[in-house]
Amino acid sequence: MVHVLSSRILLTPTDPQRSRDFYGGALGLAVYREFGTGPDRGTVYFLGGGFLEVSGRSTDTPATPGIRLWLQVADVRAAHEELLARGVEILRPPKEEPWGLVEMWIADPDGVRIAVVEVPEQHPLRYRP
Repeated sequence: MVHVLSSRILLTPTDPQRSRDFYGGALGLAVYREFGTGPDRGTVYFLGGGFLEVSGRSTDTPATPGIRLWLQVADVRAAHEELLARGVEILRPPKEEPWGLVEMWIADPDGVRIAVVEVPEQHPLRYRP
């Protein structure tokens, strides 16, 4: 088995500045590092236990049916209000799903779907000593 030391999701947006405005501004993700110069420079954001790199420029949209991001937050309803106030389009407001998670759906500027998820206290995904 390959010993993985680190990982990140790579997105190549159609408009890098618009995507940096979305991930760094509207979502408020903290910057881990930046590299390169100019409008197509790369920005790597902290993404919980991993990283999200937005770099380069694509002429094709990365929003394919198989690409989605899953972001866990402590309070999805508070995140909903905060994202609304920042002008983020909400595809679907928070809803408790049959599998016990509370999920809200948004999309980035290129249409990549993002699940913003709260794991309730009683859910098996929560660690219990």
